[in-house]
Amino acid sequence: MVLVGVMRNNLMQLLESKPKPAKRAALRQRNILTRAGALRANYLVLPPSAVAQRRAFYARVLNDGTYLDPEAKEKIEREKRRKPDEMPEMNNPFNDPNTMDTMIEHAKRSAVMMVPQTLIMGWVNFFFTGFVLIKLPFPLTQRFKVMLQRDIDTRDMDVSWVSSLSWYFLNLYGLDAIYRLLLGNNNAADGSRDMAAMNPAMMMGDQMPGQAVDHAKLHAAESDSLELIGAASQNKHVRWVGDGVEDRVLAMYA
Repeated sequence: MVLVGVMRNNLMQLLESKPKPAKRAALRQRNILTRAGALRANYLVLPPSAVAQRRAFYARVLNDGTYLDPEAKEKIEREKRRKPDEMPEMNNPFNDPNTMDTMIEHAKRSAVMMVPQTLIMGWVNFFFTGFVLIKLPFPLTQRFKVMLQRDIDTRDMDVSWVSSLSWYFLNLYGLDAIYRLLLGNNNAADGSRDMAAMNPAMMMGDQMPGQAVDHAKLHAAESDSLELIGAASQNKHVRWVGDGVEDRVLAMYA
């Protein structure tokens, strides 16, 4: 299983595609969200006048679509021209090259992860069904019997004895430290990721394949979040770090 993991890691490095450079328009519409979020997180270190200027700027550019890419702007215009009785435009995942590339990458990763483990588990099941391999050097309770003695139907055997199939699963989830020692932290040999490969939502996060990111809605939501800066500034317990700094410095060295 260790050798298969090393082979799988090397195979993933060979199959991994080079990242494509992002377009300038796509970077701009993402970076403006990062800049606006940085203002929300650190506005207390800026003077109130500077915060007001930046908040007005971000509110304007996030609402009028200045930083949206041409495709997003065109989609907004089509949505405005859409008649009330017409159906809203649906996103076709096959029209987005980024989505297709992501789906192909995850398909290759899932195949490289699942095929070797399926073959090994089938080999263990076929040749070693009912075999007892090792005895653990510490006692365990009866609750571990189902986990450690798979394919062995007996009540009298001590829980410390481990069957072949159970030993396979223990190695599947327990060799991560060995792989990190041999291959480093960022390796593709860990078998515990095979279960995640069966669920595309876990591999790709909350975004499912074909679900395009609506940056126009993200910009509008970020603009609304910036309005909360003014509400928080009215709180007497939330104020600029430089407010009254002269009096505080003089009080420290009086």
